[in-house]
Amino acid sequence: MDTPSAAAPAAPATRDDPTIWRADDLLWDRLEPILRVDKPRQKPGRPRRGDRAIFDGLIWLARTGSQWSRLPAEFGPKSTVHRRFAEWVATGALERAWAVLLTAYDAELGLDWTWQAADGCLVKAPFGKKGGPARPKPPGPTRPIGGSPAPSATC
Repeated sequence: MDTPSAAAPAAPATRDDPTIWRADDLLWDRLEPILRVDKPRQKPGRPRRGDRAIFDGLIWLARTGSQWSRLPAEFGPKSTVHRRFAEWVATGALERAWAVLLTAYDAELGLDWTWQAADGCLVKAPFGKKGGPARPKPPGPTRPIGGSPAPSATC
């Protein structure tokens, strides 16, 4: 019996599954001009990776809730995907692309704009330490106190 891998991308959406896992050709035709960043290269090297695979990688990350380190190789190196994500956020391109995605989804399936929810969890991250918190130091010996000047009834 085959079990699906946790890092494997999901199959394309079927009619019963409205989840977007990749931008189809029609949607990409609308997104590509928004996400294109024409800037001169600062240094020579490998050619710039295509935006479509990187955007599909961001959709995969958003849909799975996975960590950057679990990003499948077909979307590109995690550092490249993260760098492009940061570039799109800085230029406002990702916000405009998200608006196009929401509009397309609303036109096809409809969105309930009256109900929305967000969930999150904040925890204190360790700061430069390995392992759990250090044990508290045991209290020192009790300091001596003076005797009571009152007479004792046990003499």
